[in-house]
Amino acid sequence: MSEQPTLKLNDDRQIPQLGFGTWRITDDEAPGIVSQALEVGYWLIDTAAIYRNEGGVGRGIGEWSDIFLQTKVWNDSQGYERAKRAFANSLQRLNRSFVDMLLIHWPCPAKNSYLDTWKAMVELREEGLAHSIGVSNFRPQDLERLVSETGVTPAINQIELHPHFQQRELRQLHDDMGIVTQSWSPLGKGRAFDSDAVRSVAQETGQPAGAVIVRWHIQHGLSTLPKAASRQHMEQNFAALNFELTEEQMARIDELDDANGRIGEHPDEVN
Repeated sequence: MSEQPTLKLNDDRQIPQLGFGTWRITDDEAPGIVSQALEVGYWLIDTAAIYRNEGGVGRGIGEWSDIFLQTKVWNDSQGYERAKRAFANSLQRLNRSFVDMLLIHWPCPAKNSYLDTWKAMVELREEGLAHSIGVSNFRPQDLERLVSETGVTPAINQIELHPHFQQRELRQLHDDMGIVTQSWSPLGKGRAFDSDAVRSVAQETGQPAGAVIVRWHIQHGLSTLPKAASRQHMEQNFAALNFELTEEQMARIDELDDANGRIGEHPDEVN
């Protein structure tokens, strides 16, 4: 595991570049799927309270200790006291004494509670219950407000990012602020699989389309969270660690970027 590529966080810890996402994996399915992912070699496991599978993820991890586990505070649990209670429940479901990363799932601007949530998370980090803290789906103004009001910069911002929606301006802001960009839905629901760019690169490298896209994320310095329900797809995505793309191949995939390529919800509209 120590040989896998990692990124340095602004709190001097390391995060794996390649992780395993568990969105839409049920609590009953999670033990078997997560256990398989760990056997394949994934080190980072991502879950969230709203996925309703933290118990299953915890059972799948079992006695594994050398992993990087992250979960998220859901929207209706925002606020100082509510976030602390919600996280205590997450730890209980996960059957862990701490997590490696705790995130605010969405900024929920209409609620205007993410700042109090963040203050609670800073304390949880100081108490050792969350070794690192970050956010998900946060906009530039949200990130800047957290830093200006608390002096604590999120370690990561987990955002929708795939070849058809590359979020270059937000990634540049992350770089400027010392925030690691983590990609959710990194395969874009397979939309890019049939593009000429990805198909040609897959043929040239002899690799599956999914592995090509995961490799594209890695070479752009991102942490990425592909989901897979079968061991075959887990192994195909994990193969991204075993080859490299040329600059020209990377550039071909870069050209797929589309300002209207978002497939998930917009942070302005989630509350």
